[in-house]
Amino acid sequence: MRLTRLYLPEELAPGKELPLPENARRHLIQVLRARPGQRLRLFNGRGGEYEAELVRAERREAIVRVHAFDPVDRESPLDLTLVQGIAKGPRMDLALQKATELGVRRIVPLVCARSSLPGKRLDRKHEHWLGVIASACEQSGRTRLPELFPPLTLDEYLNEPTPQRLFLHPETTPAVQAFGELEREARIDVVVGPEGGLSETERTQLLAAGA
Repeated sequence: MRLTRLYLPEELAPGKELPLPENARRHLIQVLRARPGQRLRLFNGRGGEYEAELVRAERREAIVRVHAFDPVDRESPLDLTLVQGIAKGPRMDLALQKATELGVRRIVPLVCARSSLPGKRLDRKHEHWLGVIASACEQSGRTRLPELFPPLTLDEYLNEPTPQRLFLHPETTPAVQAFGELEREARIDVVVGPEGGLSETERTQLLAAGA
């Protein structure tokens, strides 16, 4: 039977008992109907995971006991970064979910000319996106969370030193061919535009930067 995996962003150690945060507790107790004695797998996003057991299951409180550490490593050998143009809510969430499941190491939300910006809610979006990424790690078996950068403009992103950049465009080299020409052991950034794609100015900037 597949064990439920939970992301807990804190120090974990064998023998430690700790309460589950509200969202995890509600999902485990009210949705999955978990009861004391149920075995779990916990991870904190820093590598490896822990065997654990639910020892208290109440509507307002759930306690887990941490058992043995498993140094399992399921990370991709490719050093990939997704630079994703900020898209409308569900589409952005889907992009982050699938990128996490595929094994990217970093995610950079990119403010593009055609981005759908949530305005004053942009700061709060970072916390929401972290939740999407954590959930994708729980479901896919990953033990390390991709690093989520704060939203950057294209100018800010291009100021960061990156040896290999690609951007997706229907009139350029096919992606499979482009990847085949890259150094696989080095970091590779893939820039994807929002709905409507990258603007002509943005494509020109990327080409000038060596993409």
